[in-house]
Amino acid sequence: MPHSLHRPVWNALNSGWKPLAQGNALALRIDPRYGPFAAAADASPAAQSALAALAPEQGELWIVEPDAQTPPPGMRLVREAMLAQMAADDIPGDAAAADIVTLTDEDAEEMRALALMTRPGPFLPLTHRLGRFIGIREQGRLIAMAGERMRMPGFAEVSGVCTHPDHRGRGHAKRLMRIVAKAMLERGETPFLHAYAAHEATVALYETLGFRIRARMHMMVIAAG
Repeated sequence: MPHSLHRPVWNALNSGWKPLAQGNALALRIDPRYGPFAAAADASPAAQSALAALAPEQGELWIVEPDAQTPPPGMRLVREAMLAQMAADDIPGDAAAADIVTLTDEDAEEMRALALMTRPGPFLPLTHRLGRFIGIREQGRLIAMAGERMRMPGFAEVSGVCTHPDHRGRGHAKRLMRIVAKAMLERGETPFLHAYAAHEATVALYETLGFRIRARMHMMVIAAG
């Protein structure tokens, strides 16, 4: 059987994200309020047509697959990139949690503003509800956060990791990631994440936390027309 992370979006939409999935057996996407991720069941013309039908008139679909894809008929390529898919069997070290806060719906506007400023990945109006998010505040202002996104049996994705540009270089992201990933391990889940493969410094940072590259993934962003 293929590894659960071989097709992470498709498997998440058929398990942990199933209550939020839209579409049918040929193609699925997550509720657009939560994110832009979508996947086709296979490369057949019927599945690709079904995938294209899920695209919003104004907006994008994000496709993450092990191999490069061709946009379905009627869709155009917006951008593409190679990702390093990383997983950790153990997260060494401890992280002080005294100043860490759990983020809720009341923090949603600030969370999205921070994500849109730093661009850790797509962050839609309800992305913060995909899992537990934690953050650090200074003088009442949210300056860093990290949380959870994709989930499937035995695996959970660390995501939404970002720090305000004025507060970088102080280890906030690393500390938050360590707390998030350790909580996953305590639940019996293997933490994984996706990083842009070209961002070698970021990949190296994640390796210091115990993450190792398990696969290279192709990300394709497509839109109608």
